[in-house]
Formats: sequence, structure tokens, C-alpha cells
Amino acid sequence: MSERAGTPEPPYYAVIFTSQRRQGDKGYEETAKAMVESVSRQKGFLGSESARDADGFGITVSYWASPESIEGWKRDVAHQAAKNKGRELWYEGYAIRFCLVQKASFFEAGSQGGDRGLPPH
Repeated sequence: MSERAGTPEPPYYAVIFTSQRRQGDKGYEETAKAMVESVSRQKGFLGSESARDADGFGITVSYWASPESIEGWKRDVAHQAAKNKGRELWYEGYAIRFCLVQKASFFEAGSQGGDRGLPPH
């Protein structure tokens, strides 16, 4: 699992990518590392968090400054090529969800933590 992304005060955007991997690597790890490097240079990218279980089910959440920055990544040529390989080689299936983050709350042992964004309900 990756570390928690350091996001700014809301509002910002999140893209939630859930997937079920097929068996075998078939170049997945190499491409995934290249995509992490590439997206980190993308304008408006704020960070990401990712986890995958032993059965191949994974969740990656990427955080973005604006819908336009998400669209820029969607149009990235290397990203489009990786998505095509994903459909052909790596995934049984996946879902992508786009969200506006209006409030964020964090906890870390030994710190106060707290809410950021909207006032408490």
C-alpha cells in the first residue's frame, strides 16, 4: 500500500479506479511504474493512494486540482496506450468514478487530526 497522499484543503477532485487483475504480470509492473512517474508530472495532479489484495482486486484513488487536469491526464498518449493494454492484457474488469471532495478528515496516532473543508454537520 502507498502512503496517504498529501492533499490541500478541499475542494479538490478524486478519481477512484477499482479493478480486478488477471493472472500474470505481462509487463504490468513496468508500465505501472512508468505511469506513476508520468502522472506525477501532470499539471493539477495532487497525489494518489493505491492498494491491491492477494486475489488481484485493487483500488487506486488519484487526487486532482480541477476537472480540466483530469481531462489532461485522460488525453495523455502514454496513458491511453496503458489503458488499451489494460483492457487487452491485465484486467478482468474495472470501474472509474469521478468525485468532488468537499470535506476531508484525517487521523494519525499521536496527533489531533481533524476535519478540513465543510463545517461539521
